[in-house]
This record gives sequence, C-alpha cells and structure tokens, in this order.
Amino acid sequence: MSTHIGSAEYDLIVLGGGAVGENIADRAVQGGLTAVIVENELVGGECSYWACMPSKALLRSVQVLRAARQVPGAAQAVTGELDVHAVLARRDSFASNWSDSGQVKWLESAGIALLRGQGRLTGSKEVTVTGTDGSTTVLTARHAVSVATGSDALLPDIDGLTDVRPWTSREATSIKTVPESLAIIGGGVVATEMATAFAAFGTVVTLISRSGLLSGMEPFAGELVAEALRAQGVTVILETKTTRVTRDESGVIVETGDGRTISAQEVLVATGRTPRTGDIGLDSIGLKPGAWIETDDTMLVPGFDWLYAAGDVTNRALLTHQGKYQARAAGDVIAARAAGTAVSDAPWGTHVATANHEAVPQVTFTDPEIASVGLTAAAARRRGYSVRVVDYEIGHVAGASVRADGYTGTARMVVDEERQVVLGVTFVGPDVSELLQAATIAVVSEVPLDRLWHAVPAYPTVNEVWLRLLETYGRPQ
Repeated sequence: MSTHIGSAEYDLIVLGGGAVGENIADRAVQGGLTAVIVENELVGGECSYWACMPSKALLRSVQVLRAARQVPGAAQAVTGELDVHAVLARRDSFASNWSDSGQVKWLESAGIALLRGQGRLTGSKEVTVTGTDGSTTVLTARHAVSVATGSDALLPDIDGLTDVRPWTSREATSIKTVPESLAIIGGGVVATEMATAFAAFGTVVTLISRSGLLSGMEPFAGELVAEALRAQGVTVILETKTTRVTRDESGVIVETGDGRTISAQEVLVATGRTPRTGDIGLDSIGLKPGAWIETDDTMLVPGFDWLYAAGDVTNRALLTHQGKYQARAAGDVIAARAAGTAVSDAPWGTHVATANHEAVPQVTFTDPEIASVGLTAAAARRRGYSVRVVDYEIGHVAGASVRADGYTGTARMVVDEERQVVLGVTFVGPDVSELLQAATIAVVSEVPLDRLWHAVPAYPTVNEVWLRLLETYGRPQ
C-alpha cells in the first residue's frame, strides 16, 4: 500500500487517548483551544478496558456476595454460588465489549479531533503519526504537546518468564474462561485484587511476593489482607523471590528462591509498571526513550515551554484519578498560557497538581478493602514531621456492627503534632472506600483537629470511627 503524507495544525496535540489524554484535551478545548488526540489503541485507554473498570466489575459481585453472607436474613436467602459466567458478562459490559465507539462519540461531542496511529515527536511542537495503513500525517502544535501515553506492566528479570507467555493485568481482567489454578508473582494492588477475585471464582491461587503485601501502605493493611486471602483459600508466600518459570503441556512451573515449586495452569505477573515512552520520539527532543517524564506541578517538562506530560508517564502517582487531576491542571494551564492570562501556580492553585505529593487517595478493592490518603506514619517521619499515630478498631463502632455481624477492621490517623492537623488516614475493613472522601478533605484542607470535633458523624454509621479516633487522640485544650 502506498504511503501518503498529510499535515494539520492544532493548538494542542495530545499523545494518548486514555482518561488522562481525554481530560487534557477537554479542558484545553473548554479554554478556547483546538486539540487533537493521537491514539494507537482504544480511545478510553487502560482504565476503561483492562484496569479500573473491568477489574472492579470482577470484584464487585464477589464483595456483594460475601457481604450478604455476613448479615443474618440475607445470608439465608443466598443459597447459590457465584455465577462466574454472569460476572464475566457484566465485566464485558463495563469494558464496552472492548469497543471504543462510545468514547469516540464523546470526543466528537466535546469538539476534540482524533487521529488513529502511532504518534512520535519529530521536532519542536511536531508529532508525526503513522497510521495502520502506513500513511503518515505531520501534526504541528501552535502552543503545546502533551504526553499521556500511560504505562505497561513491568516484566521482571526472572529466568524463563518471557518464554511462558505470562499474564499481565490485561489478560487477567479480560479473561473469557477461568483457569483451574493461577500463580501470581507480586504483592501489590493488582496482585492482591486479582487473588481476591480468582479465589472467589474457584481458582486455586498461589501468590508469591518477594517482600510483604502492599508494602507502600501502613504495615497492618498488608497483614490484614494476607490473613484474609489465606482465609479465602489463597496460598500466600511472602519474603520469597521467584527464580525461574517454565511451561509444559500441563501449565507453568514456578520455582522460588527457597526451593519451592508451584504448578499452575497460568501465571500472572503483577510486579509494577513501566512508562510507555519507548517509541514516542523522545530522543528527537533530547529526552531518554523508555524513561519516566519529569514535570513541574503545572505538568510542564523542565527545559521546554511547550512540552507537558500527565498520568502514569510522570511516575508521580500511578492512579487514574490522580492522572485526571493532573490532566485538568495541564489542560487549564495550557489554555491560560496560550491566552496570556494569569497562571495560578502557587501550591494548591488552579493550575497545579499539589495533591500528588502528600494527599493522594487510593482504594484497594480486596476483601477487606483498604482506603488510604496522605502519608503513612513511616513516610511522615521520613519527611521530618513530628508524628502521633492513633489506631482504632472499626468493629467497635455501632454502625459497623449494624452493617455486618463480626465486622472487623482497623483505622489509623497520622497527626502532625506541631500543627495539629491530619497528615494521613488508613482504613481497612468492609466497604471502607466510602469513608475516604471525608479523610481526603481533612488532609487536603489541613483541617485543625479542634475543628474536626465539630464535624459530627451521623449515628449509626461507620463514619462514627472519626469520633472514636478523635476521642482516642484526646481533645485539644
């Protein structure tokens, strides 16, 4: 097929059409600019089709069934087992059956242009797009280019791993049939969430982590999840390296550093992420291909007045909601700078992503859930804060006992003793994700503890844990 060359000019070019890229372009267009998104896969990106949405759809049915079985009356009504076929069908609907037609229609309605193909930077404010038919289009930006290409699953250097066709999060969340057995290498969010889901599907699950579980969180969070996974039938092997993986006609064989051998039908690798920047032309502008892209808090790349990045590629906070938060700042500031209007780039200003540093909220949808925001006690001490830690058993709250028989969980509040404000909060327990926004507001707004006493939690709700945390801390004099 012959190659033809076209060209076009826009105010803003966005590399990557996931949730982050969509938000950058949308905010810029709302600010009066023209924008084009360059995407070589599905518009909507990782979150829509292989991460947030399908994974949580897989987990929700599991959570609801377990919750019902913890409440007398409802428990007696639940007489069947989990319908895995129905769970997968619901997952398919959440992933739009891997069609991006709805997302494309949204782009059209928002006034954002779309060009499909592999986009590569080829000069200052220039992106060359190679289409699937081999055609080439040269795009020129009047004001800015923003990189929002996301990240891929990291495959660690384990002997034989790449030869056995391992699953990553993509394969795990898009399964058509459930394997009889699954080995999971990793101890982070993807590893623990998928262990939770597949154990409920009837798969024999073995999880192998070179350290503990969820090591970036408060230690008790990983400990409680490990205990729960074992209760759900998962074999959890901690502080153990995976040294070799092979495949034969019956499946995979995983060998560990302590001499164990685990046989499974499939192996899922969930050991982190790597930036999707290896083939986007970074070398043409003096940056390193395959590297994370550094930015300031307006998401501008140092050394450039036209290049921005947002989302996973920045390695600031690899979470969809944080990427979209960065995208809103980037799109707004690109529009402001293009128009020559004032830029609000002081901490917590309109055009900065200040919350990336010490106020990131996150939910891990294991059973029990983990909801956290801000700094852990260890992180706060490393940053030089004078810290006091307050823990409380959530199951002692009246609202928790109403919610489920035998409700157990832990809440932790990390306090900056000098300023008397909350630096971080972690909740572990059933449905604690619904407690998180109040904690996020407290951390972001730096609400003084003496004012928090006046934020009265309704009775009987699990939110009463806030009162118990404050009582345990002691009322300021």
